[in-house]
Amino acid sequence: MPQPPRPNVSSPLSAHGDRHFDGLADKFAASLYGGARGELRLALLDQLLPEMLELRGQPLLDVGGGLGQLAGWFAARGHAVTLTEPSAEMLTRAREHLAGQDVRLLQAPLQALPEQAPGPWPLIVCHAVLEWLGDPRTALAVLARLLAPGGQLSLMVFNRDALRLSNVVKGNLEKALADRLEGKGQRTRLTPISPLTHGQIEDWSAEQGLMIRQVAGIRVFADYLRQSPERAADRERLLALERRYCRVDPHWRLGRYLLYTLERPSCSPEEATT
Repeated sequence: MPQPPRPNVSSPLSAHGDRHFDGLADKFAASLYGGARGELRLALLDQLLPEMLELRGQPLLDVGGGLGQLAGWFAARGHAVTLTEPSAEMLTRAREHLAGQDVRLLQAPLQALPEQAPGPWPLIVCHAVLEWLGDPRTALAVLARLLAPGGQLSLMVFNRDALRLSNVVKGNLEKALADRLEGKGQRTRLTPISPLTHGQIEDWSAEQGLMIRQVAGIRVFADYLRQSPERAADRERLLALERRYCRVDPHWRLGRYLLYTLERPSCSPEEATT
């Protein structure tokens, strides 16, 4: 008896090997922004972004802006925002979220931005994007070229070291020992295909002449709890802990995400010494 055809389970990766999110907007919204962890992430960013960036209402490029949460945050504070996103479905959701706000929307992958949004930009935001790309090192080089002298890049990446610890806490010891931490970009799973380490960001930033001015961990405790707090008072205590230790060594190093402020110097090191 002939077998029914198998469903297509090929990886939904782009020609660059990147993971885009067409067909996954609802799952993306629920997994990354829904629930207590998503609320905690946004609450921490609400505190940290004004602390870690010099915000003067400057024009801003939001790279891989997804559902538009960050674009809306910056637009509400007087920034002229251009949001770029490769997924048409995500861009549609962002347009709905940003209705009534002055945000320019552009469907484009990161690799096309030197042609479609060349800048130079005094402020670039690229949060939770590099870990979904096949070549995050080259992607950071692209962002560096878009940045104006003296400009700031707010970069947030999924922390490979935190992912390892999370697997150990869950009992996935063999996976952790083999260092099989990356997702494959298949079906609807949302494990990043390129989780990154602090050391990689240090090395790649230095290659591009970018200075690390600030660093923080996002959710340094929450993702390791056996059970998420259910009572409002306990959620407030957890948020207080996260706020207290998100920039304290060694705690920030185990944040689920690592948040950086990178700066392109106004002049080269050689010019600065003359």
